[in-house]
Amino acid sequence: MPIIFSLTNIQEHHFHSNINPEAKVMLITLLICLLLLGFYITKRTSRSRGVYLIDFTCYKPPDAQKLTKQFWVEQLKHVGNFSEEMVHFMRKILDKSGLGDSTYLADVLLKKDFDPCMIEARREMEMTVFGSIDMLLAKTGVRCEDIGILVVNCSIYNTMPSLSSMIVNKYKLKENIISYNLVGMGCSAGLMAIGLAQNLLQVHHDSYALVMSTEGVTENGYVGDDRSKLLTSGLFRVGGAAVLLSNRPSDRHNCKYELLHTVHTNGSSSDPSYNCIFQEEDEAGIRGVTITKDLFKVASTVIRSNATTLGKLILPLPEKLRYLTNSIARKLRPTANIQPYIPIYGKSVELFLPHVGGKPMLDELQKNLGFDEIAMEPSRMTLYRFGNTSSSSIWYELAYAEAKGRVKKGNRVWQIAFGSGFKCSSVVWCAMRTVDYDEMNPWTDEIDGFPVDVDCDDEPLPIFFEPSK
Repeated sequence: MPIIFSLTNIQEHHFHSNINPEAKVMLITLLICLLLLGFYITKRTSRSRGVYLIDFTCYKPPDAQKLTKQFWVEQLKHVGNFSEEMVHFMRKILDKSGLGDSTYLADVLLKKDFDPCMIEARREMEMTVFGSIDMLLAKTGVRCEDIGILVVNCSIYNTMPSLSSMIVNKYKLKENIISYNLVGMGCSAGLMAIGLAQNLLQVHHDSYALVMSTEGVTENGYVGDDRSKLLTSGLFRVGGAAVLLSNRPSDRHNCKYELLHTVHTNGSSSDPSYNCIFQEEDEAGIRGVTITKDLFKVASTVIRSNATTLGKLILPLPEKLRYLTNSIARKLRPTANIQPYIPIYGKSVELFLPHVGGKPMLDELQKNLGFDEIAMEPSRMTLYRFGNTSSSSIWYELAYAEAKGRVKKGNRVWQIAFGSGFKCSSVVWCAMRTVDYDEMNPWTDEIDGFPVDVDCDDEPLPIFFEPSK
């Protein structure tokens, strides 16, 4: 409005002056150009900035930290808190878990008289976190002083100073770095950290964001006699991933992926959802994570809600119409037993990478979202080879797809992760180039041996759930 007002005043002034008509036209034209330029700059700066994934790395522990399922069962016998019945129960869990015999644990847990103390827990974190970031810096060539944003997520393990402070100290990151340390947010925290970094990159221009996702197992393995708390000891393993994001326009031409969508769903307002995965002490005062019988029902509801929201963004119009028609028909005729329509998400994404969770969860996801065995292969092989590494699992899956040469330019990649709360997060990327051979990929030396047949029958896991709270 002030510009238009000034323009009017100038016009009136000059119309009553002795300035020649050509000068008047030039002046008015110049002012109009300035007005249009201001409008263009305003529109450009108000648009969402592109967020690019430059590269990522996944930590691969030394071979000395590998363990077989049988070794872990025998190791638990020496802890002293397990009854023979519990040891047998753990063996049944491992046999039906989908894990192989080459996953990794912290080396202190592999000793006969292990002491999972704070010093060992910090040592595990330093190996995993520094190992991941060292590789990432070597791959990308980005200087530490150029990193402006740091987001670290580690759900159960929490220390002071924080893991983000540990990284700042190790790499001497700049004093004005924007850093966040996310804890207690479950296995979905890795993708939530991506969403947080995305939001920060919208307001901090020309920046690099480092996202570190990991979990500590040294102090968090349950050694008590409560069946409902044994799952973490059976499935969780050492792992971590470092991701480098950028909003610099020039990085669009040398990045691996562009971020298209992030969708976060939080069901914590529901008591069954909030209580289905809960860290607490058992009757003997031993801390562990309780899993209630509500887990699969809650997970199905929250994941379906997240997938539905994402579907509105990525599904083609015919799929949206079929889903809408089916939903309306089921509401209008509730007694007609109309089966819910499952959209064909495979038409919208070329790669589907769900958090490994465990074999029952992967089976349920495959059934509910309609993906075939080839689509589920990266997740099942990650569970088999590395176990559940919590929030970093989805990056081992993407590394598997890259090592197999399945990431082509233009492919859309859907990562979905879920965990305590109950929360679910989805991220969709677009591959900006075909991914070539990478010697720092954790699968590189052994990818030719995959996929493998997972020797695991279809019987459900033993009943280990706590009654609902």
